[in-house]
Amino acid sequence: MTSPERTFLDLASVLDLVDLVVLGDSLVHARVTSPAALRTAASRHRGRGARLARRAAELVRVGAESAMETRVRLLVVLAGLPEPVLQHPVSTRFGSYRLDLAWPAVGVALEYDGRHHIQREHQWAADLGRREQLEGDGWRLLVVIAGDVFTTPETTVHRVETALRAAGLPVRAGSGEWRRHFPGRAAA
Repeated sequence: MTSPERTFLDLASVLDLVDLVVLGDSLVHARVTSPAALRTAASRHRGRGARLARRAAELVRVGAESAMETRVRLLVVLAGLPEPVLQHPVSTRFGSYRLDLAWPAVGVALEYDGRHHIQREHQWAADLGRREQLEGDGWRLLVVIAGDVFTTPETTVHRVETALRAAGLPVRAGSGEWRRHFPGRAAA
């Protein structure tokens, strides 16, 4: 049996950047390690995957609650957009919520909805009501599904960039690094 940090370093030789960060975030979410511990281990690592381990460890965060939340965050960050706050708490007059990814200073949030959000009618109804409440309090919510990440990532980057800009944040998706990790589907 190996430590979480050793497992992270060992898998740096076989995983790509996104999957390694997903692993790191999941280890942190499980509370078996921390971003600082992964960065320290990666900084001392030599051999296969050492450079990737260091890069991935720098991108591991506390707060990602699913692999897809990590992928959405990485799509945004690798596009050169500002890094969002994870699991941002918000209180409205109707209740308290946590936003998957948010830019609180400008009131923009990005929510990842997995299939269960539409397959369970109760969940879907609750999500719709929650969104109306948050939008009524001035939040701009963008909802992303798996296809937005895997099939049309360029459109997703553009949606986030446009929403942040409309909210008054002078941003530009200035990095094309995301393209290497989120190639999307080629045009037919």
